[in-house]
Amino acid sequence: MADKRTYRKRPRVAVGAIILNNKSEMLLITAPKWNGNYVVPGGHVEEGEKLESALVREIKEETGLDVTDMEFLEFQEHVFREEVHPEKHFIFIDFLCRAKDNGLNLDNVEATSSIWIKPEDA
Repeated sequence: MADKRTYRKRPRVAVGAIILNNKSEMLLITAPKWNGNYVVPGGHVEEGEKLESALVREIKEETGLDVTDMEFLEFQEHVFREEVHPEKHFIFIDFLCRAKDNGLNLDNVEATSSIWIKPEDA
């Protein structure tokens, strides 16, 4: 690469989840590493880890929730984008799923607060 950005030699693959509760509201969390903005729960896929396994693990770690009915929703690519991270190339793979129960328990590290909101109001 011609400029001297700090970057990994490979894109970083991450999963994200639009989690719906029994009222069809979606969960948004505030995340310090995303400047305290509301985001969907998720995180990096580890080497050798399947996407669905990474999704279940990340959701459980950040929110304490168990999910079901996972289905692929979309993927996004962000290449050195200022609003995402100016020094990283990300591939985000997003899923739609349902919370099995209301056992929300934020880790207060990756997720510091949360709201359940109607998708049209998000």
